[in-house]
Amino acid sequence: MHPIDIAVNCGYNLNSTSDEGKFFWQVKIGYTIGHSVSLISLITAIVVLCIFRKLHCTRNYIHMHLFVSFILKAIAVFIKDVVLYEFGEVDNCSPGSVGCKAVIVFFQYCVMASFFWLLVEGLYLHALLAVSFFSERKYFWAYIMIGWGGPAIIITAWSIGKAYYSDVGCWDIIETTDVFWWIIKTPILASILVNFVLFICIIRILRQKINCPDIGRNESNQYLRLAKSTLLLIPLFGINFIVFAFIPEQVKTELRLIFDLILGSFQV
Repeated sequence: MHPIDIAVNCGYNLNSTSDEGKFFWQVKIGYTIGHSVSLISLITAIVVLCIFRKLHCTRNYIHMHLFVSFILKAIAVFIKDVVLYEFGEVDNCSPGSVGCKAVIVFFQYCVMASFFWLLVEGLYLHALLAVSFFSERKYFWAYIMIGWGGPAIIITAWSIGKAYYSDVGCWDIIETTDVFWWIIKTPILASILVNFVLFICIIRILRQKINCPDIGRNESNQYLRLAKSTLLLIPLFGINFIVFAFIPEQVKTELRLIFDLILGSFQV
């Protein structure tokens, strides 16, 4: 992978040095290891959840969809790196092949789906705690539509916009002035913000329920178990994105790459 050379060939003047190239190479090694570890861990977790019937419940079904979204994200990263950098698809920055663009579309879809399933985790736990009569099965299909359907609609709109108005290369190099990039970025930022608000609300609700003198010991233990098994997934899978989510992308670029790519790949 030679991102500096590719960027220069595509018209970007990065004043590249050997140190920058070495840093990018180290970042690639870091997130490749991270996604590999996550991939193995997630597949193992899904197998365990599928084998043991006692673990079959709506909450764990949602966890499984979240795990699948991260599995697809890891696979998409590996495919993207192979197509773009091993096969040299963007060496001359001519209009990329259909297959190359399809890989980027798939990659962007998987990334957005992982954020939306994080949002579903927050929505589900908040509804479970805040709604008195909560039908899990009734809302489960709504969660499916949010987690998989929402990204599909957004990425389709982005793909159409890129195809008709900004069909350059493989659609992999994103400029901050690219209006079509905001079609992807805005929903992701919104999901991060909503999930953070839900996270605060859930902590408040759990604290009130656990400390309530009117509930019995068994019910209190149930809320504690719920907090341990589900609440921890929200900071584990999403809170780290708050650090740089609303900071301009040109600020602390190297630190952002470490957080977004390397730390993000080790989320599992």
